[in-house]
Amino acid sequence: MFTGIVSGVGTLLERNGSRYSIASPYKRKSLQEGASVACDGCCLTVVAVSKAKGDGAVLAVDVSNETLASTTLGEWQAGRRINLERALALGEELGGHIVTGHVDGRAKVLARHEDGASVRFVLEAPAELAGFIAPKGSVALDGVSLTVNEADSNRFGVNVIPYTLTHTTWGDRAPGDLVNLEVDLLARYVARLAQHEGGRP
Repeated sequence: MFTGIVSGVGTLLERNGSRYSIASPYKRKSLQEGASVACDGCCLTVVAVSKAKGDGAVLAVDVSNETLASTTLGEWQAGRRINLERALALGEELGGHIVTGHVDGRAKVLARHEDGASVRFVLEAPAELAGFIAPKGSVALDGVSLTVNEADSNRFGVNVIPYTLTHTTWGDRAPGDLVNLEVDLLARYVARLAQHEGGRP
Protein backbone atom coordinates (compact mmCIF):
# COMPACT_ATOMS: atom_id res chain seq x y z
CA MET A 1 0.00 0.00 0.00
CA PHE A 2 1.22 3.49 -0.89
CA THR A 3 0.13 7.12 -0.59
CA GLY A 4 1.24 8.69 -3.86
CA ILE A 5 3.84 10.81 -2.06
CA VAL A 6 7.09 10.20 -3.94
CA SER A 7 10.07 9.65 -1.65
CA GLY A 8 12.81 9.71 -4.26
CA VAL A 9 13.60 9.72 -7.96
CA GLY A 10 15.58 6.81 -9.38
CA THR A 11 17.18 6.08 -12.74
CA LEU A 12 16.82 3.00 -14.91
CA LEU A 13 20.31 1.58 -15.38
CA GLU A 14 19.50 -1.37 -17.63
CA ARG A 15 16.90 -3.87 -18.79
CA ASN A 16 17.86 -7.50 -19.09
CA GLY A 17 14.81 -9.29 -20.39
CA SER A 18 12.11 -8.83 -17.74
CA ARG A 19 14.59 -7.70 -15.06
CA TYR A 20 15.08 -3.99 -14.51
CA SER A 21 17.94 -2.46 -12.52
CA ILE A 22 17.14 0.91 -10.95
CA ALA A 23 19.53 3.23 -9.14
CA SER A 24 17.74 4.65 -6.10
CA PRO A 25 18.49 7.26 -3.43
CA TYR A 26 17.65 4.76 -0.67
CA LYS A 27 20.29 3.48 1.73
CA ARG A 28 21.40 -0.08 1.03
CA LYS A 29 20.74 -1.18 4.61
CA SER A 30 17.21 0.22 4.53
CA LEU A 31 16.07 -2.22 1.82
CA GLN A 32 15.50 -5.94 1.86
CA GLU A 33 14.70 -8.47 -0.82
CA GLY A 34 10.95 -8.95 -1.00
CA ALA A 35 10.18 -5.32 -0.24
CA SER A 36 7.59 -3.51 -2.34
CA VAL A 37 8.53 -0.30 -4.12
CA ALA A 38 6.25 1.74 -6.38
CA CYS A 39 8.10 2.61 -9.60
CA ASP A 40 6.19 5.32 -11.49
CA GLY A 41 3.16 4.08 -9.60
CA CYS A 42 3.63 0.38 -10.36
CA CYS A 43 4.10 -1.84 -7.31
CA LEU A 44 7.14 -4.05 -7.91
CA THR A 45 8.95 -6.53 -5.68
CA VAL A 46 12.63 -6.01 -5.00
CA VAL A 47 14.40 -9.27 -5.90
CA ALA A 48 17.95 -8.06 -5.26
CA VAL A 49 19.68 -5.07 -3.70
CA SER A 50 23.26 -3.96 -4.33
CA LYS A 51 25.42 -0.99 -3.42
CA ALA A 52 25.51 1.86 -5.90
CA LYS A 53 28.03 4.65 -6.31
CA GLY A 54 27.57 7.17 -3.53
CA ASP A 55 25.02 6.50 -0.81
CA GLY A 56 22.23 4.94 -2.86
CA ALA A 57 21.31 1.36 -3.67
CA VAL A 58 20.52 -0.44 -6.93
CA LEU A 59 17.18 -2.26 -6.93
CA ALA A 60 16.54 -5.23 -9.19
CA VAL A 61 12.87 -5.92 -10.00
CA ASP A 62 11.17 -8.41 -12.27
CA VAL A 63 8.34 -7.20 -14.53
CA SER A 64 5.57 -9.52 -15.74
CA ASN A 65 4.01 -9.51 -19.20
CA GLU A 66 0.74 -8.26 -17.68
CA THR A 67 2.56 -5.26 -16.20
CA LEU A 68 4.31 -4.56 -19.49
CA ALA A 69 0.95 -4.61 -21.30
CA SER A 70 -0.91 -2.28 -18.94
CA THR A 71 1.77 0.24 -17.95
CA THR A 72 4.49 2.35 -19.55
CA LEU A 73 7.27 0.03 -18.37
CA GLY A 74 7.59 -1.69 -21.74
CA GLU A 75 8.78 1.60 -23.25
CA TRP A 76 11.39 2.42 -20.61
CA GLN A 77 14.97 2.87 -21.76
CA ALA A 78 18.19 3.21 -19.78
CA GLY A 79 18.52 6.70 -18.32
CA ARG A 80 14.82 7.19 -17.67
CA ARG A 81 14.02 8.92 -14.40
CA ILE A 82 11.49 7.08 -12.24
CA ASN A 83 9.30 8.17 -9.32
CA LEU A 84 9.90 5.88 -6.34
CA GLU A 85 7.89 5.33 -3.18
CA ARG A 86 8.51 2.88 -0.37
CA ALA A 87 5.54 0.89 0.94
CA LEU A 88 3.52 2.60 3.67
CA ALA A 89 4.39 1.41 7.18
CA LEU A 90 1.72 1.09 9.84
CA GLY A 91 1.42 4.34 11.79
CA GLU A 92 2.98 6.55 9.11
CA GLU A 93 1.28 9.72 7.93
CA LEU A 94 -1.11 9.24 5.01
CA GLY A 95 -0.19 12.39 3.12
CA GLY A 96 -1.76 11.67 -0.28
CA HIS A 97 -4.51 9.09 -0.80
CA ILE A 98 -4.69 5.31 -0.67
CA VAL A 99 -2.76 3.94 -3.65
CA THR A 100 -2.41 0.21 -4.30
CA GLY A 101 0.29 0.34 -6.94
CA HIS A 102 -1.94 -1.66 -9.29
CA VAL A 103 -1.92 0.51 -12.41
CA ASP A 104 -5.26 0.56 -14.23
CA GLY A 105 -3.99 1.85 -17.57
CA ARG A 106 -2.16 4.64 -19.33
CA ALA A 107 -3.24 8.25 -19.71
CA LYS A 108 -1.91 10.56 -22.41
CA VAL A 109 -0.70 14.10 -21.73
CA LEU A 110 -2.54 16.38 -24.17
CA ALA A 111 -1.45 19.82 -23.00
CA ARG A 112 0.82 21.60 -20.55
CA HIS A 113 0.79 25.27 -19.66
CA GLU A 114 1.84 27.57 -16.86
CA ASP A 115 -0.81 28.43 -14.27
CA GLY A 116 0.72 30.92 -11.88
CA ALA A 117 3.60 29.17 -10.14
CA SER A 118 2.10 25.78 -10.94
CA VAL A 119 1.71 23.87 -14.19
CA ARG A 120 -1.65 22.68 -15.47
CA PHE A 121 -1.80 19.43 -17.39
CA VAL A 122 -4.70 18.14 -19.49
CA LEU A 123 -4.78 14.38 -19.95
CA GLU A 124 -6.85 11.79 -21.77
CA ALA A 125 -7.85 8.62 -19.94
CA PRO A 126 -8.86 5.32 -21.55
CA ALA A 127 -12.61 5.30 -22.11
CA GLU A 128 -13.15 2.41 -19.70
CA LEU A 129 -11.51 4.36 -16.85
CA ALA A 130 -12.96 7.83 -17.47
CA GLY A 131 -16.03 7.14 -15.33
CA PHE A 132 -13.84 6.70 -12.25
CA ILE A 133 -12.34 10.21 -12.55
CA ALA A 134 -14.30 13.10 -11.03
CA PRO A 135 -13.61 16.76 -10.17
CA LYS A 136 -11.99 17.11 -6.72
CA GLY A 137 -11.33 13.36 -6.71
CA SER A 138 -7.90 11.78 -6.55
CA VAL A 139 -5.79 10.00 -9.15
CA ALA A 140 -2.26 8.61 -9.09
CA LEU A 141 -0.28 9.57 -12.19
CA ASP A 142 3.18 8.00 -12.51
CA GLY A 143 2.83 7.29 -8.82
CA VAL A 144 2.04 10.88 -7.77
CA SER A 145 -1.15 11.61 -5.86
CA LEU A 146 -2.94 14.48 -7.62
CA THR A 147 -6.33 16.17 -7.32
CA VAL A 148 -8.55 16.30 -10.39
CA ASN A 149 -9.47 19.90 -11.26
CA GLU A 150 -12.01 19.15 -13.95
CA ALA A 151 -13.25 16.17 -15.92
CA ASP A 152 -15.15 16.15 -19.21
CA SER A 153 -15.81 12.90 -21.04
CA ASN A 154 -12.45 11.10 -21.02
CA ARG A 155 -10.36 14.26 -20.54
CA PHE A 156 -9.32 15.65 -17.17
CA GLY A 157 -7.00 18.28 -15.76
CA VAL A 158 -4.58 18.45 -12.83
CA ASN A 159 -2.35 21.17 -11.39
CA VAL A 160 1.18 20.31 -10.31
CA ILE A 161 2.78 22.62 -7.77
CA PRO A 162 6.44 23.74 -7.98
CA TYR A 163 7.58 21.37 -5.20
CA THR A 164 6.14 18.36 -7.02
CA LEU A 165 7.62 19.51 -10.33
CA THR A 166 11.12 19.57 -8.85
CA HIS A 167 10.88 16.50 -6.57
CA THR A 168 9.26 14.11 -9.07
CA THR A 169 9.52 13.47 -12.81
CA TRP A 170 6.53 15.71 -13.57
CA GLY A 171 8.88 18.51 -14.51
CA ASP A 172 9.87 16.30 -17.49
CA ARG A 173 6.35 15.55 -18.71
CA ALA A 174 5.23 17.02 -22.05
CA PRO A 175 2.31 16.65 -24.49
CA GLY A 176 2.34 13.24 -26.11
CA ASP A 177 3.80 11.45 -23.08
CA LEU A 178 2.03 8.42 -21.64
CA VAL A 179 1.78 8.10 -17.86
CA ASN A 180 0.66 5.32 -15.55
CA LEU A 181 -2.85 5.91 -14.21
CA GLU A 182 -4.40 4.44 -11.09
CA VAL A 183 -7.93 5.59 -10.35
CA ASP A 184 -9.17 6.18 -6.83
CA LEU A 185 -9.91 2.94 -4.99
CA LEU A 186 -13.06 4.39 -3.40
CA ALA A 187 -14.41 5.37 -6.83
CA ARG A 188 -14.03 1.76 -7.93
CA TYR A 189 -16.07 0.47 -5.00
CA VAL A 190 -18.79 3.11 -5.46
CA ALA A 191 -19.09 2.16 -9.13
CA ARG A 192 -19.27 -1.52 -8.23
CA LEU A 193 -22.03 -0.88 -5.71
CA ALA A 194 -23.95 1.20 -8.23
CA GLN A 195 -23.85 -1.71 -10.68
CA HIS A 196 -25.61 -3.92 -8.13
CA GLU A 197 -28.09 -1.35 -6.88
CA GLY A 198 -31.52 -2.90 -7.03
CA GLY A 199 -30.06 -6.28 -7.89
CA ARG A 200 -28.55 -9.09 -5.96
CA PRO A 201 -25.87 -8.18 -3.38
